[in-house]
Amino acid sequence: MTATRRPRANNRRDPAGSGSAAHASGAGSRSATRRTSGREGRLLHTTDGKPRGSSTYAWMFAIVAILNLLGLLMVLSASSVTSLYEYGSAWYQFQRQIIWLIIGTAALVVSLRIDYHHWRRWVNPLLVVTGGLMAAVLVPGLGVNVNGSSRWLGYGQLRIQPSEMAKLAMIIFAADLLARRADKVHDWRVTLRPVMVMFAGFAALLMLQPNLGTTIILATIVLAILFVAGVAGKPLAVTVGVLVSGATAFAFLEPYRFRRLMAFTDPWADPLNTGFQTIQSQVGLANGGLLGTGLGQGRAKWGFLPEAHTDFIFAIIGEELGLLGALTVVALFLALGLLGVRTALRAPDRFGMLIAAGVTTWILVQAFINIGAVVGVLPITGVPLPFVSFGGSSLLFTMAATGLLLNVARQAR
Repeated sequence: MTATRRPRANNRRDPAGSGSAAHASGAGSRSATRRTSGREGRLLHTTDGKPRGSSTYAWMFAIVAILNLLGLLMVLSASSVTSLYEYGSAWYQFQRQIIWLIIGTAALVVSLRIDYHHWRRWVNPLLVVTGGLMAAVLVPGLGVNVNGSSRWLGYGQLRIQPSEMAKLAMIIFAADLLARRADKVHDWRVTLRPVMVMFAGFAALLMLQPNLGTTIILATIVLAILFVAGVAGKPLAVTVGVLVSGATAFAFLEPYRFRRLMAFTDPWADPLNTGFQTIQSQVGLANGGLLGTGLGQGRAKWGFLPEAHTDFIFAIIGEELGLLGALTVVALFLALGLLGVRTALRAPDRFGMLIAAGVTTWILVQAFINIGAVVGVLPITGVPLPFVSFGGSSLLFTMAATGLLLNVARQAR
């Protein structure tokens, strides 16, 4: 009887045991997380079936959407007067921005759906293509020269700026190399040196355009990734000193660049030339007061403030939406930065951490430089406000990079 009962007991336990074990593996205490079945790189889930990084991901996605919608609204307001005068339609620049936003959204969706680990396979082709495009802008007949700078490729209104692509390529390259050589991170010869060699190549091409603003942003991104990766402090400090010295030398060697960079210290010394934009920007901000003049009611865009819908769109925000509107934009960027830092800290692996750190640094530093120039505490470098300023290339590659950041956030631990 005992021999016959044991198989029955086992039979009763086998179905129930395997079923409960399978259920426990999906929802029990022994498996708070699980990988969904299907393609490689599926998202980590919690016991309630939601992605682990769903909260950070959702908030980050919402902030990016708000900034883009605000950008569309302010581009329409800031560009309506000049668009009507130059193109015969107040909607011209707004319609172009909508097209670029659609393309940028597609880039975000693609980079969001592709597991960020796959980008490691494309590092070398991405570097080659980026370097080739950046060199092409310097070729007479291929590069489009605007205001003395050859930064664009294309024809007519359909143009792209390869320097924006360089930021994304440099982030992926540095993150991949530093992740693969994590055990040698304190040996600057195999970590710091190759990253800086690649940066030096991109920086040389940027300065030939010339484009000091993007070079500074790219340098900051690289230094942030090296710092987060844990590169030895002394070699990193020496590198920072060399880069600061180089940037200062480039600023002082060209008289026009030096005058432009130093105009922010006393814009009234040359109010009709180098100080003109800074003065008009501050006048627009002052006119806005606390609550603003009202959407579409600003005066600076009526020919007083050059580049009102691009580099100086924050001045239009401050004038028409007031101090509260301007501070709201700053708060959105700070919130996005905090979520980016949280994403980096909770990334599934070292590569994801460095990707998140690089993209977050990109967005925050670029926003800081743009807003600082608008309010007059930093020199004017021609850097657009991420997601908000008019500009196809900036929006396209910033959205693609944001898709990478969101991808890491969705897979957060």
